[in-house]
Amino acid sequence: MHVLTFLLQPAIVALAALFLSVVWMLMDDKDRTRPLLVFALTINVFFGFFLNMLMGKEGGLLPFKFDRVLVAMDQSLGLTAASIAPALQGFWRIPLIVVYQLMVPMMICWFLVTRRSLPRGSVVLAYVAELVAGPVMYTILPACGPVYLFHAEWLRPPHVEPTLVKIAGLPNAFPSLHVATALVFVLMAPGKLWRAVALLFFAGTFFATIATGEHYVIDLVAGLAFGCFAASVGYRKYKRAVLYLALVLAWSLAVRSGYAVFIAEPLLLRILAGLTAAVAIAAVIWEWRIPNGSRDSATVQAS
Repeated sequence: MHVLTFLLQPAIVALAALFLSVVWMLMDDKDRTRPLLVFALTINVFFGFFLNMLMGKEGGLLPFKFDRVLVAMDQSLGLTAASIAPALQGFWRIPLIVVYQLMVPMMICWFLVTRRSLPRGSVVLAYVAELVAGPVMYTILPACGPVYLFHAEWLRPPHVEPTLVKIAGLPNAFPSLHVATALVFVLMAPGKLWRAVALLFFAGTFFATIATGEHYVIDLVAGLAFGCFAASVGYRKYKRAVLYLALVLAWSLAVRSGYAVFIAEPLLLRILAGLTAAVAIAAVIWEWRIPNGSRDSATVQAS
């Protein structure tokens, strides 16, 4: 188990993927896609290092986190990580950890899948939007996740008051970028086969974020809106992207300054969470209802 945990660390996965991509490239030097993949994986390794360094600095500058507030928000919502996660341990834990750690390879895979079949959009633009806006959101509402707040007791958390708490960790919980990126795959999936794959990966990621203790349930709600924002940037629908980003920002500011209202009024929180989920579902239906070719023609005509 310890060996598997070590092998599934993001840095190890990224380096292994880079090594395999170099071997794959050397097997056919005429395929132009292969050097591009190696280049993307090389950028990913260095970007991951600098992003962790940036988030580490951010965590040091913002030592007090909103984790206890998010615990109380989950309790008000009626769904907590501690109530869902026990059913996802045991047999399910290892495959869910694998899914959680496969995010970067999946991002690369989705680039290869969509680079020709989705000419009207760019999944790379969606990734850039996430990686630029994500740290900003984490600055507004810094939080780390249940496993960092409660450590070994996160599956049986004690009662806590909704106050700020000092945690030495990376503030990367609210919103969930894992759920957001998985939703980008769904929104930008070409064809029935890849849509099915994207939905399965999204479901696995959704439960993996809870099973690993990396996120609160409310993080995933905000992550849905954030994924819609990133996909809209990828499709170059910037006005719509601004609206989705405003929704994410509204969640961050509302939780930061008005969490007492949400805790006192669970029905209000549940309605807003349900509406946010409905917005994400509507976005998927909208993107899937028109064939890619038709949307490409419309984009060309608009240009």
